[in-house]
Amino acid sequence: MSWMPRRRRGFTLVELLVVIVVLAVLAAIVLPKFMDSSTRSKESSLKTDLKLIRNAVSVFQADIGKYPGSLADLAETDKTKVKDKDGNVVSATDWHGPYLETVPTDPVSGNAFSYTAATGKVASSAAGNGLDGTAYNTW
Repeated sequence: MSWMPRRRRGFTLVELLVVIVVLAVLAAIVLPKFMDSSTRSKESSLKTDLKLIRNAVSVFQADIGKYPGSLADLAETDKTKVKDKDGNVVSATDWHGPYLETVPTDPVSGNAFSYTAATGKVASSAAGNGLDGTAYNTW
């Protein structure tokens, strides 16, 4: 029975190469979708935080008639410490805060948000552009 061929016990080099090429093609398709996921989540959080803070500034302005002196005034729980944009302590009867539980930090830069008390404008403190190509400080 020496004329019968032996059974193979492993994969050929060509079979292994085909599997490796298929895996490489799949990785090339899938990996770029996940590469920016961290940045996308930070940008989404930034947009949400900006909306939240801008809404709180608007409500403060509607209650007091002036913008807050700082973003920290939105989360202040002691009525006697809350100041308007002119540095005056606000009237306890007009103030209905705190307007935020805490003032978040910019998730992209890790720093405090940029705030202009004179205009009530809140912007990102992050430098550079987002994935959509627009500057963070214009959001």
